[in-house]
Amino acid sequence: MLLETPRLLLRRFRPEDAAPLAKYRSDPAVARYQGWTAPLSLDTADQFVRTFAEGSPERPGWFQYAIELKADRCLVGDVGVRLHENLMQAEIGFTLAGDRQGHGYAAEAVTAVLDDLFGRRGLHRVSAECDARNTRSARLLLRLGFVQEGLLRQATWLKGEWTDDLRFGLLASDRRA
Repeated sequence: MLLETPRLLLRRFRPEDAAPLAKYRSDPAVARYQGWTAPLSLDTADQFVRTFAEGSPERPGWFQYAIELKADRCLVGDVGVRLHENLMQAEIGFTLAGDRQGHGYAAEAVTAVLDDLFGRRGLHRVSAECDARNTRSARLLLRLGFVQEGLLRQATWLKGEWTDDLRFGLLASDRRA
């Protein structure tokens, strides 16, 4: 386990996570605003899990935390962090299984990651980006203290259409205020 909250464990991915990862990432509603296309095959999920497990949250690049619900001991989502080369800023993203949304798990998981990034690791800035139609993710980021810093009009070609992107930023000083 890397991080813990009252209801969640944020840990490395394990081989047995491939099937639940494939399941929630195959849900069209979950995949709608993401860069992957549903369904996600079990073979691809297995490759992802192996790649995720090899990452390090301390090194520059992407690291994917598995979100495990303590009560059920099951994988319910993931939080990705891309640590910048300077080790002082990062980008964050999150995905939660459709049947686990609306219970505060994403907020709890992202808050734990932010606490670690700003607290223990002393980062200066964390950014996030989401499809402008993904109002639930945008609202979550705003609730967690992120500031909407921009709207990129028709900036991403995704699943056969141009989409607008929202950019968010959170500074260490915002968290202390």
